[in-house]
Amino acid sequence: MKLLSACAIACLAIQSAAAAIRNKVGSFNVIEHPDPLKRDLLQDIVKWDNESFFIHGERIMVFGAEFHPFRLPVPSLWLDILQKIKALGFNCVSFYVDWALVEGKPGDYSADGIFAWEPFFDAATEAGVYLLARPGPYINAEVSGGGFPGWLQRVKGVLRTRDKDYLDATDNYIANIDATIAKAQITNGGPVILYQPENEYSGACCGQEFPDGEYFQFVMDQARAAGIVVPIISNDATISGYNAPGTGVGEVDIYGHDNYPLGFDCANPDVWPAGNLPTNWRQIHLEQSPTTPYSIIEFQAGAFDPWGGNGFDKCARLVNHEYERVFYKNNFSFGNVFLSLYMTFGGTNWGNLGHAGGYTSYDYGSPIAEDRNITREKYSELKLIGNFMKVSPTFLNAVPGNLSTTDFTDTPELTVTPLIGRLSKSSFFVLRHTDYASLESTTYKLKLPTSVGELTIPQLGGSLTLNGRDSKFHVTDYDVAGTNILYSTAEIFTWKKFGKRKVLVVYGGEGERHELAVSISSDPSLVQGSSEGFAIKLVDDYAVINWETVPERRIVAVEDLTILILNRNSAFNYWVPELPRKGKTPGLPSLENTASSVIVKAGYLVRTAYLRKDELHITADFNNTTPIEVIGAPESAKSLHINGHEVEYEVDGNGFWTSSIDFKPPKLDIPTLEDLEWKYIDSLPELHPNYDDSKWTVADHKESNNPRKLTTPTSLYASDYGYHAGHLIYRGHFVSEGNEESILISAQGGSAFGSSVWLNDKHLGSWTGTDNMQNQTSTYKLPKLKAGDSHVFTVLVDNMGLDGNWVIGTDFTKNPRGVFHYELSGRDQSAITWKLTGNLGGEDYRDRARGPLNEGGLYIERQGWHQPSPPSKSWGSRNPITDGISGAGVGFFSTEFDLDIPRGWDVPLYFTFTNSSSASSPPVPYRAQLYVNGFQYGKYVNNIGPQTNFPVPQGIFNYQGTNWIGVALWALGDEGAKIDGLVLEYREPVRTALQDIKLVEAPAWKKRRGAY
Repeated sequence: MKLLSACAIACLAIQSAAAAIRNKVGSFNVIEHPDPLKRDLLQDIVKWDNESFFIHGERIMVFGAEFHPFRLPVPSLWLDILQKIKALGFNCVSFYVDWALVEGKPGDYSADGIFAWEPFFDAATEAGVYLLARPGPYINAEVSGGGFPGWLQRVKGVLRTRDKDYLDATDNYIANIDATIAKAQITNGGPVILYQPENEYSGACCGQEFPDGEYFQFVMDQARAAGIVVPIISNDATISGYNAPGTGVGEVDIYGHDNYPLGFDCANPDVWPAGNLPTNWRQIHLEQSPTTPYSIIEFQAGAFDPWGGNGFDKCARLVNHEYERVFYKNNFSFGNVFLSLYMTFGGTNWGNLGHAGGYTSYDYGSPIAEDRNITREKYSELKLIGNFMKVSPTFLNAVPGNLSTTDFTDTPELTVTPLIGRLSKSSFFVLRHTDYASLESTTYKLKLPTSVGELTIPQLGGSLTLNGRDSKFHVTDYDVAGTNILYSTAEIFTWKKFGKRKVLVVYGGEGERHELAVSISSDPSLVQGSSEGFAIKLVDDYAVINWETVPERRIVAVEDLTILILNRNSAFNYWVPELPRKGKTPGLPSLENTASSVIVKAGYLVRTAYLRKDELHITADFNNTTPIEVIGAPESAKSLHINGHEVEYEVDGNGFWTSSIDFKPPKLDIPTLEDLEWKYIDSLPELHPNYDDSKWTVADHKESNNPRKLTTPTSLYASDYGYHAGHLIYRGHFVSEGNEESILISAQGGSAFGSSVWLNDKHLGSWTGTDNMQNQTSTYKLPKLKAGDSHVFTVLVDNMGLDGNWVIGTDFTKNPRGVFHYELSGRDQSAITWKLTGNLGGEDYRDRARGPLNEGGLYIERQGWHQPSPPSKSWGSRNPITDGISGAGVGFFSTEFDLDIPRGWDVPLYFTFTNSSSASSPPVPYRAQLYVNGFQYGKYVNNIGPQTNFPVPQGIFNYQGTNWIGVALWALGDEGAKIDGLVLEYREPVRTALQDIKLVEAPAWKKRRGAY
């Protein structure tokens, strides 16, 4: 994902030497690999032509979802997300790897515990999804440094270029992560089918050669050397054709691009700007990469929201279910056969892993919310689209035509793009408003070519309607297991063949008229539902069904075909779990097999279905009392089991199994945080006169490789000393000459950062922050100082994360954090000698379980007291809500409580801060960091926002035991601060099939050697 820079993009022609890593074999493209055995094996498994992908000889569309497991640091929950993605009808997941989390120190690669990738690959196999691996080394992804570890700030060379010290710095990471990915490739029975090096290699400035084919070739060669044999695909953010096949050195196997057409204006979620719907991507694809399937590696599924933004609920509204209908179907009209949606589940920027532009939540307005719930309508809408594409393999060889406002409808208000069948008769017609943002309801008739000639539809009277921001797939000569659907204006959700019968499920918006024709010369019969507004007629050798969509389901039987006619909202309750097939690699997906699924009507979520002897098992989640209906139960099945428990069922006149699940939400005893016993300790003892900073890092580097030239005698850039995340603290010692009147401090912490400055124990002032200020210079007046006295300045800076590096040549990732300039009036800069600290140990970080970014430089973090069981018996008693702290400074509050949430229930828990500010009562400037069992799971900034709700998942929380909570409260004003309100609350409980959610490793406190 990208955030565009204003820096100009300088593009140079790249060399045109033939690439050595690719070879054409017949009409397919395959990988040339130095190991003939692996090459031959891959050629049997992964192929592609200019239309689509082939896995094990089956033509597939790759419909993918972006999911970053490191943003949900509970490995036993990864299967939950993957199953919810699989239930959408998707068959692929795209994932980044955050280099900064696994190589916090140069040469010290550590991918264990929550950072291990093998459990994720195992979960993907179990869920039955393929994987696109995107390890970088640069990923962007709105993570700190764009995935670059902070120690790259010390690399002199320009990042993302051929500069040797940069390339050398990547070797250890790529060798290790790619060796792990290589073991999970499809050639080894794993789920990884594609590999993307780099990310959005799409723009440069500042005299950099671009695009640099030799650089990109180096990155690809690194992957090949580490064992990557699957096809290499690119992700170009500017749709420029860089690195496409045929461009020479650095060309990839398959060209892909990304796009975020609605942008990120969550403040105006109902505004779709004119001209933002792409119309020419098919032509561009044919010019840039005609030999590869049209691939969109990242397409907008939500929106980024910055500090001071409008909140992700509005982002979800901007990129909502209507957006999905219009924009995703528009993509398919271009012949798009690889589509991956960013983000499908966003997650959380826990433990300082986010970049400076964003807050703790990375919900992104995604179809799956940050707390893993799927109640947003966009999830259900996406399921309709995904399952249609899953059962429409003929779409993959349909040839897109030119969009038209006259050829296929009777009104110029609508635009239709045809996709005409090439290897089959099936054709697809994507219809939308010509003004894509229109809110009008437009009536129309279709003029469609079919196997019986051009037809004007509907034939039995009435008109079709497109209501507002909607788009439809109309089909002609659509194959349902040998039965020809001559045409359908209703959209297809899915179809299946069960024994001798076939089932087709179609839907439309309530009140819309639709018409469907079947190439069968028999009278259809309405076997369920209202006959009002419903008509059937035989026309020549096909049967026509015409209806007005109503809330109730209709069922029509015609020979061996059963047609379920639904309204759209009813269709949301249907699921199509796959039954594992004999002889198939366990878990891995394959082309839709019409006998390998059942159709289940079951409300909230159906995860899986499988046969065990004569038992049909369904795993599902429920959020209310739910009727169950199983369509197409295998003949061998004699009993029905829901989540492992046998349930009674009946068989209705249609042969459907029916049952019901009772829902009784559990009684939950959630503690009232304000009433708990809180223990308190000062977390800024650095202000005490007798504080000893002898163990602190001396700021003695007289030079820096940072692009910002030093304006101080020694570097004060935190990353020059190994401190890359969280709070930074500086102590500047000097002996007064009596003439000092002020101190100027320039600090930089990224967007929304804050800072405070003290002389000895006197607060001189604070920068409380704004949403868009990354650095700030303040001059603080000093009291009258006596000559010869020793003094110390203490400067506390909130590091909000390192900047990304999207535009090559800017080296924005190297923007320093901390103090970068100071002036003491009447004195030379050398009068002050500085020390600094961040997390204890810096790059030799102490908490290996929670990783290199989880801790900052606060005193309590250095001591480890944010972890469970701190030595708090001798601490004072004070409440962060009723008491707070009385002056500028940092206080730490700790408490514990037990939870006893019944197993079998998925209960989202949130910490919610109250912000009682108003126009007449401006917000108190304070910041709070929230720790849950030692994990930093929230950064709340009262005077900036917008985030007030902080979900914490099970696995970080102990749902059946003791939990330790810490709050570090930083008051930036002399009046001090207390938290207006802080509550632990739960959202809608879900009765779940999830089992064995394991607590992650969360070591309790023990005295740290060398802590200061």
